[in-house]
Amino acid sequence: MISVKNVTKKYGDFTAVESISFEVGDGSIYGLVGYNGAGKTTLLKTAAGVYRADAGQVLFDGKETFESPEVRNRLFYVPDEIWFEPFSTIEKMAQFYAGYYPDFNFGTLDKLCEVLKLNKKDKLNSFSKGMQRQAEMILGMATTPKYLLLDESFDGLDPAKRNIMNSMIVDYVAEKNCSVIISSHNLHEISDICDHVALINGKQIALDCSVDDISADRCKFRLVFADEKTEDDFSGFDIKKFRSDGKILTVSLKGDADENEEKLREMNPLLLEKFPLTLEEIFLEEMEGSDYDFKEIFA
Repeated sequence: MISVKNVTKKYGDFTAVESISFEVGDGSIYGLVGYNGAGKTTLLKTAAGVYRADAGQVLFDGKETFESPEVRNRLFYVPDEIWFEPFSTIEKMAQFYAGYYPDFNFGTLDKLCEVLKLNKKDKLNSFSKGMQRQAEMILGMATTPKYLLLDESFDGLDPAKRNIMNSMIVDYVAEKNCSVIISSHNLHEISDICDHVALINGKQIALDCSVDDISADRCKFRLVFADEKTEDDFSGFDIKKFRSDGKILTVSLKGDADENEEKLREMNPLLLEKFPLTLEEIFLEEMEGSDYDFKEIFA
């Protein structure tokens, strides 16, 4: 299990992340979503031991990275900016990592190279960005990690390779019961692989929930009334978004969808339609300033 407890990290006077807490269970893939600059990379580097937290701590099965060789031997971090030794190959980098990871499995590396059609003897600086990311991923999987931290790890991959990588991670987690955190600014890249997703916004976790449960207490309704309604008329509801176009309303409500529908029908609408919200719609509703009046900007 990975436990992030009230982590704050600053760069001088600038606070990158503040009082962030969450847990990633064994056998779980946890998605961390947020805009570029939201603090995802800082948080992962703090978890990986690249940075020390200014407050709080990250524990791997109760132990900190800095104080436990056992954690360092079972933790692999794939950064957004991939680094390889100059003019190295996958084969040479495997030897490099094997010196740090006692459980490095060369057989696993060979099989993954075959699946992804990567030549171990080719120079890595000749690889495309996507190929370099694949190379770092399979090197990381070959270390047999118990904890895997992935920062924008699907960036630069075509859909076919992304599907292969997804399957590789899911199967590994199922087999090894490890804990994985994947960060991305692109919800579509990780929504199909993660069982738990959190939104980091404004330096903090704005939403943290199971993928299976996230839509259970959110629903969107389209309503038509005989007379015009304002948001004040819906004071008995937990409103996440309210849009009015005369007598036509679109309302996103939190809470049990059936109960909200029953209460809305008591308001005698001429028309009521109910729609489930997508994961992306829910996250956009949680983002501060997600609705911009571009007409005002360009005026």
